[in-house]
Amino acid sequence: MSHHLSQLEQRIGYRFENATLLKNALIHSSYANESGSKHPALDCNERMEFLGDTVLSLVVSTYLFQNHPDLPEGNLSKLRSFTVCEKALAEFAAEIRLGDYLMLGKGEDHNNGRQRPSITSDAFEALIAAIYLDGGLKNAQTFVLRFAVPHIECLLSEQITEDYKTALQQIVQQEQGEKLEYVLVAEEGPPHQRTFTMEARLNSNVIGRGIGSSKREAEQRAAKEALILFGKQ
Repeated sequence: MSHHLSQLEQRIGYRFENATLLKNALIHSSYANESGSKHPALDCNERMEFLGDTVLSLVVSTYLFQNHPDLPEGNLSKLRSFTVCEKALAEFAAEIRLGDYLMLGKGEDHNNGRQRPSITSDAFEALIAAIYLDGGLKNAQTFVLRFAVPHIECLLSEQITEDYKTALQQIVQQEQGEKLEYVLVAEEGPPHQRTFTMEARLNSNVIGRGIGSSKREAEQRAAKEALILFGKQ
């Protein structure tokens, strides 16, 4: 196991018995294609992504069913979709800097593939599968819920299905030339239990600040604070 992958193990809070599973989860198809002539048996992470997607859905669905007996099926489905979508998974992947560890083809690497949501979200699902295959459902569940629970509870407590960021963006877009951005100003805690502080900035001026267990949660709280500033909450 290289030092590079050992760092990732520390970030995800899980040590692999079979290091090959972790390595395979990080191989993008672009890398596999470029390496095919030298290593014909080399496979990318797409099959693991398929399995990881199933494990992810099972874990999130089970958590919602067991911990929110008061919610009807429609609400459960909406919460699950918000939690397993590409955007959420890419944010989860960013929290552990998964893109830094991916094996990409040269072209994909040069084209900012390490930050591309479609790539990092797929790799996150492949990582779930790797943990599941190496350590079973319980370990995969622990890993998934580390990200999913704060995300779900934030959606519920802050009613983020209304999406404060979207509401703020709609206000800002009423004036041409306005630039709204979210900036990470602090990141604290151990790798497996980070706390993020984000600022919402309008034309470089701070209009909101939020703290959360994920960047998304912190951004939503910052957007909510900005909406209060504008008298919209």
